Amino acid sequence: MLTPVKKKATRASSGTFAIVASRYNARYVDAMLNAAKKTLADAGAKVQVVRVPGAYEIPVVATRLARHSPTKVSAIICLGVILRGATVHAAHIGEAVSQALMKIQLENEVPVIHEVLLLENEEQARQRCLDKKHNRGIEAAQTALEMSRIMESLAPEEF
Repeated sequence: MLTPVKKKATRASSGTFAIVASRYNARYVDAMLNAAKKTLADAGAKVQVVRVPGAYEIPVVATRLARHSPTKVSAIICLGVILRGATVHAAHIGEAVSQALMKIQLENEVPVIHEVLLLENEEQARQRCLDKKHNRGIEAAQTALEMSRIMESLAPEEF
């Protein structure tokens, strides 16, 4: 059973929140992007959005943002939708993106929120992206806000 997103009222920490969003499967990704942007705006966050062609291109842009953003990013939200087809191509893309995003956050100590969804069909995409009760863009933004506060509380000078 799909768990509804619990909306939390929260304020943003300082810094900018970056969103890297795929243009592929735009109907679904755009819905997550709009929900994430609204959640961040409601929290008073500054937001930078970068669009890329597909899910496979998300990690390279996330890496650039983590390492070289003019204003330090508090978190990077990665949004995409991969729909399984008749071959294993989607699984290969999903696995590669997942591994890359984990590596980026560990190497750069910047939270990378993974909402590049590998889904079986369009019904799952509609539920997770278009349904306001289950929109994973809201959940991604809430996680980014929480992780930025956690990382801020663990400032290096405290260790």
